[in-house]
Amino acid sequence: MARMKFICDAERCIECNGCVTACKQEHDVPWGVNRRRVVTINDGVPGERSISVACMHCSDAPCMAVCPVDCFYRNEAGVVLHDKDICIGCGYCFYACPFGAPQFPQTGAFGVRGKMDKCTFCAGGPEVPTSDTEFKKYGRNRLAEGKLPACAEMCSTKALLGGDGDVISDIYRNRVVMRAARGTRSGPPWGWDTAYGAAQPVAATTTTPAPGQAPSPAPAPAPATGGKS
Repeated sequence: MARMKFICDAERCIECNGCVTACKQEHDVPWGVNRRRVVTINDGVPGERSISVACMHCSDAPCMAVCPVDCFYRNEAGVVLHDKDICIGCGYCFYACPFGAPQFPQTGAFGVRGKMDKCTFCAGGPEVPTSDTEFKKYGRNRLAEGKLPACAEMCSTKALLGGDGDVISDIYRNRVVMRAARGTRSGPPWGWDTAYGAAQPVAATTTTPAPGQAPSPAPAPAPATGGKS
């Protein structure tokens, strides 16, 4: 069984917010709730990148671990969903999620969060698939219709990929290889050095030649990594 995942290629995202608009339009998302958003880092300076962020449907989801009423569940495709009839609006999932995916409409009195809402990977919820009740609570169930998430399908540059985790990983891996093959200055994927540390350049060394021998050349310095390709 495929595991559904999202990948956003930061080298292709142009911050058009088409994914955000597609999500709101497809699911009739209420005002104040953003199931998906575009985050820009280093805005206006060299090294600027934008990425589309939503629920990443983690294999070990922290929201599921902290929910006191166990309203979260994972379907057969690996999509993390929740039952709004069980949710009590405590907000624990919001504090646990590293991506800020859980959203609260705040339509009640001051201090009342309301039922949590988040990205469903266009997989609906626990109601009858493609029913009116499911649409009102969770939005359209595109997976039941044999379609991919609306945000990924509407991405104009195909920066946002959604689908079988193995398939989209192969697509992204091929992109990285092709960028290097075109002769561009291609280092590791953007953010790699920040997360795992930059490769250290090899220090230039010299050796003392034996009598009558020419000195050996120093090794070439390691190429710079982490740049935009």
